[in-house]
Amino acid sequence: MKKVHNFTAGPCQLPQEAIDKTIEALKDFRGTGLPVISISHRSKEWSAVMDECRALWRELLNIPETHEILFLGGGASMGFLYVAMNLLEHKAGYLETGVWAKKALKEAKGLGEAYAVASSADKTYSYIPKGYEIPTDLDYFHITTNNTIYGTEIQYDIDSPVPLVADMSSDIMSRPVDVSKYGVIYGGAQKNVGPAGVAFAIVRKDLLGKVSRYIPTMLDYRTHIEKGSMFNTPPIFAIYVMRETLQWLKDQGGVEAINRKNKEKAALLYAEIDRNPLFRGTAAVEDRSIMNVCFVMAEGHEDLEAEFLAFAQEKGMVGIKGHRSVGGFRASIYNACPLESVQALVDCMKEFEQKHR
Repeated sequence: MKKVHNFTAGPCQLPQEAIDKTIEALKDFRGTGLPVISISHRSKEWSAVMDECRALWRELLNIPETHEILFLGGGASMGFLYVAMNLLEHKAGYLETGVWAKKALKEAKGLGEAYAVASSADKTYSYIPKGYEIPTDLDYFHITTNNTIYGTEIQYDIDSPVPLVADMSSDIMSRPVDVSKYGVIYGGAQKNVGPAGVAFAIVRKDLLGKVSRYIPTMLDYRTHIEKGSMFNTPPIFAIYVMRETLQWLKDQGGVEAINRKNKEKAALLYAEIDRNPLFRGTAAVEDRSIMNVCFVMAEGHEDLEAEFLAFAQEKGMVGIKGHRSVGGFRASIYNACPLESVQALVDCMKEFEQKHR
């Protein structure tokens, strides 16, 4: 059977160890004789999983007690609304760095005054805006740390004079984060921390309860804090896989160790993109993502795009076609993507170059 290298943007490759342990839990969850997808979420066995999962989050990201960890439904797209519903009273500012940041801003505008403090739309979101000032009269300032479609990333913690909110769907747990600098960190799990079906939110508790609007019960962070993310039946399967994925990450040495591996993978692939005359990167060099590497055929070689895609797929490269809105190629190299796969893609690009020399 041909070796497959998974570069899909999400749902993405998960650690094989986490998958294997999940398979066992689907047969018999912790000696109960039941599959994990059939266990009561009120059972002591499941309560232990929830506690373990939260503890892993807190340990791996060094989350202070000022912040609560929530497991929610609706993905990051629902998270856009959660943030504005719970925090927007007077005015909110957004850093517009891509499609998802723009969608988050749209949801906030539906609830009150919200605007883009800075934007990189003028150059198709190929860079992270710089030199802007965050107004001090905002309820919060929202950023999207990694932009999967355009391959840009904010790889540092911004100093903000107002509560900082971050959608970290696609780079959470890929690098160390000073959680104390954030009011809310949220996102979908399906890049680095689990399968689709569960979203996470890390919420600074003292920011809640300050808006005057009515907040629907299910959209109130306080509801889920009070009930330990079990106000309604939680996405059992997705949370279990998350618990096993985070345990795998801990076993790898934690976030700092995985960050070193992620940087090594990204450096290898970007070096080939910059060296190979058939390809060019699309993101500003200083803002390149270590999670989503975006590139296109170089000028004069645009007609080779379909051929390279077919060539790469024949070599076992899965999921490298760029987002439909921008075209080209995208290699998503999240935590569980091994260096071996990145090397295989690099070798594939070199072979394609030789073919057209």
